[in-house]
Amino acid sequence: MTTQVISTIAQAEAGTSLAADYIRKGELVAFPTETVYGLGANGLHEAAVQKIFEVKGRPDDNPLILHLSKKSEVRDLWDTVPRQAQPLMDNFWPGPLTLVFRRSARVPDAVTAGLPTVALRMPQNKTARALIAKAGVPIAAPSANLSGRPSPTKAEHVREDFDGLIPLILDGGLCRVGVESTVLSLVGKPTILRPGGITREMLEAVIGPVALAESVLAPLPDGQAALSPGMKHKHYAPAGRVRVVTGAPEKAAARILALARQAEVEGLSCHIAATTQTKARYRGWPHTLVGDRDRPETLCANLFALLRETEADLILAEGIPPADAGLAYMNRLLRAAGFDVEEV
Repeated sequence: MTTQVISTIAQAEAGTSLAADYIRKGELVAFPTETVYGLGANGLHEAAVQKIFEVKGRPDDNPLILHLSKKSEVRDLWDTVPRQAQPLMDNFWPGPLTLVFRRSARVPDAVTAGLPTVALRMPQNKTARALIAKAGVPIAAPSANLSGRPSPTKAEHVREDFDGLIPLILDGGLCRVGVESTVLSLVGKPTILRPGGITREMLEAVIGPVALAESVLAPLPDGQAALSPGMKHKHYAPAGRVRVVTGAPEKAAARILALARQAEVEGLSCHIAATTQTKARYRGWPHTLVGDRDRPETLCANLFALLRETEADLILAEGIPPADAGLAYMNRLLRAAGFDVEEV
């Protein structure tokens, strides 16, 4: 199979029309969103959805998100619309917020991994919404990467994993948010299953107290079902090993330098994920500025590109406080490291 790449900046209408045709025919298409690139299929077609799992090598107990072009489409996909949903949709849709509630009979089992709930999102990205509207069906789409790999924030990341495996990639440039959507369950007490660009603080300003699932900053217990994508123990992993050091910036940087020297002695290549506050400490060592500790959304925007594009045996990264967007950053970083974390 030849994989065609179409720029949605230069050929938006032609690209989304062709992609919608593929979706209607039961094929897979990669497309941009504001969070990461998605690997999409007709979300109401069981066989098409199964192709996502096959191509990604994704475990079949890992549920998918259905992407919508209009808020009104939730009525066909949930059994009822919970009372908290409307103010959340009014404030955050379109945008990087996924809402989970009890599914309707229209939703295939493959989408939900057999769970009684389904996750719905209305993306902010205009290309994504145009594609969904033209396809005329909800689009089931996890991130467009091989299972376990860092999520793609550029079209070339998608091509690395799926060239020759899918017919079309829509290239919309760099994704703005850089981490997957916040997933909020509305079954019982509102609970964040996966943090993202819409923070706990933002949600609580609209609907009041919001709980955090225990697995947000810890491994999912053995045998427990994943209620959301991204809850598995090891995820977002690069080719090399990742180790996280948490603590005050100066102490964390000092420990990272000690670990880098140790790696050098052991003959391992090492790369440091630096922040604005500590980058000067790493002069003379291979490092990349990921973002500003005081603006964790900048760290989120650059993390997956760092993990994908860095060729090293060991990546050393500073942990930050898990507040606001820092919660989403630490959720992804800890999973990329397989929870190999040291506090200083």
